[in-house]
Amino acid sequence: MRQRLLGFFVLLTTLFYGQTTRYIYETSVNPDSINLVSMKKERTFLDIKGARSLFISENKLIRDSLLASFKPEEKGSSRKEEKSFSKLKLKKPIEPTFFEYFIMKDIPEQKVHYYERAAGKPVYYQEDRPVKWEITNIVEKQNGYSAQKAIVNFGGRTWTAWFTKDIAISDGPYKFSGLPGLIVKLEDDKGDYKFDLVKKIMVNNAFEEAVNEEAKQSTRINFNGDKAALELEFNKNRRTMTAGNTNFTGGRHGGGIDGGGRSGGMHRGMGGENSNLSMQSSAIENLTMKHDVSQNPIELK
Repeated sequence: MRQRLLGFFVLLTTLFYGQTTRYIYETSVNPDSINLVSMKKERTFLDIKGARSLFISENKLIRDSLLASFKPEEKGSSRKEEKSFSKLKLKKPIEPTFFEYFIMKDIPEQKVHYYERAAGKPVYYQEDRPVKWEITNIVEKQNGYSAQKAIVNFGGRTWTAWFTKDIAISDGPYKFSGLPGLIVKLEDDKGDYKFDLVKKIMVNNAFEEAVNEEAKQSTRINFNGDKAALELEFNKNRRTMTAGNTNFTGGRHGGGIDGGGRSGGMHRGMGGENSNLSMQSSAIENLTMKHDVSQNPIELK
């Protein structure tokens, strides 16, 4: 079993090496269906290479790419990366996303894996509910394509999809696939979510979401409980480490701050420049945390 899982993760890490076809969707989300605020827009990507695909939002991809760029890959690389980080000038803040996850699909097998992070660790499950489409005979022009209408009940919503046989890929945004063509438009009956295909591009060496054998496998039913358990364990360990560092720096440096106003032994004890690099990476991650985004869950049950 372990060898099979290891092989699966190796496949994931090599999935997006080389040229990838990226389908870009303009995605509209209603962040508060109760108060009926205006729709918010962001772009989501469906990256397809071979028999597999990745669904991810542009804002999450930007943030995760930045975090990956400033993680030292080998000893002694932190100074160079820290210098690169200091030169980084973002034209605008990293925007929050309504899609704090990514989804991997095996298109021919119709297998869907959903991934999030809890306490810095990937957690995932395989979707166990089949998407049972009702394909109609209605054909219309949608987003520049001759498209056919299909309907499905999934996650407490009724979804209407328009797919085109002109793009013979049985895939689409989020967890949706299984139609005889690519989904070019998708929206739910409550008016909370809408995906419109706007562009197709080719991407060389597209960013991959790092997933390894240490990722925690869960189930759809137990997913939130497993995430909470990981975060609880992480916070417990962090409090223990913080208490230990406080005792150490307090005894040696009079409360952790030396006479020159610099942080005392804690940073040196944690690795000096590597600690600074870690703090900078955390700063990128925290940019999105400052935005209090009221997420309207795409699945109601």
